[in-house]
Amino acid sequence: MVASPPQVVLLVDGYNIIGAWPALQKSRDRLGLEASRQDLIHSLTNYSAFEGLSTQLIFDAQYRRGPGGCEVITQNLAVYYTEFGQTADTYIERICALARQAQSQRLMVATSDRAQQLTIMGYGAEWVSAPQLANQVKAVTALVRQQQKRTKQAPGRLLAHTLDPAAKQHLEKLRRI
Repeated sequence: MVASPPQVVLLVDGYNIIGAWPALQKSRDRLGLEASRQDLIHSLTNYSAFEGLSTQLIFDAQYRRGPGGCEVITQNLAVYYTEFGQTADTYIERICALARQAQSQRLMVATSDRAQQLTIMGYGAEWVSAPQLANQVKAVTALVRQQQKRTKQAPGRLLAHTLDPAAKQHLEKLRRI
């Protein structure tokens, strides 16, 4: 059975988020822009998978020379680099306009750019601020860590440690026969 594509598309203005999240700002200032891009990609990879979102992370050509392109990270996350001279804002607006015409998907746009917010909402897309997205990503990260911690806290590595009491009793009876 083939899984259906996610119904919700999250468009993320990459450089806007990097400039708004304190951790990414620190990463950018200490290690450079590429490091902060990779940190954001990592955060959105886990978040998108957990939430079942189809996420498009858009970086404009403001800090990058060369042709635009797309890099598929996972089935839930793709990174888009716009063509030289095209901004992430215009890319996002075009996607919102196309989605509105097709009326096929629910769009959410993550940015703290006020002008962009008004434009995308005019196209019928939902808006998520950079701090809201940061809080959502942190909440999902904490939940995943908590689930992993519970999984790692198995009482032991032996099969007998994972059996319920009734199964243990049954095996004990078989052993004594």
